[in-house]
Amino acid sequence: MKVDYTFDFRGSITSITLLKLFQKFMEMAPNQVIEIQGADPGSQQDLFKVLPESSYELISIDATDKKKSEEYYRILIKKRT
Repeated sequence: MKVDYTFDFRGSITSITLLKLFQKFMEMAPNQVIEIQGADPGSQQDLFKVLPESSYELISIDATDKKKSEEYYRILIKKRT
């Protein structure tokens, strides 16, 4: 799947980074895909709180391969029309 934008939240998720995610998502055209990477599984809930549920389609939530030095999750979201 083609990813149009990527946000790397592996450091930490703050209110500013969530605001940037929200702003970029609102600028996106319908059917564009955003990839969100993060290290804290508990922070996934924060990501979904800032986006209106009816505005996106969750494509996938995956964990990276544990062979890498740092395990993190990857979320793909498509903006609805």
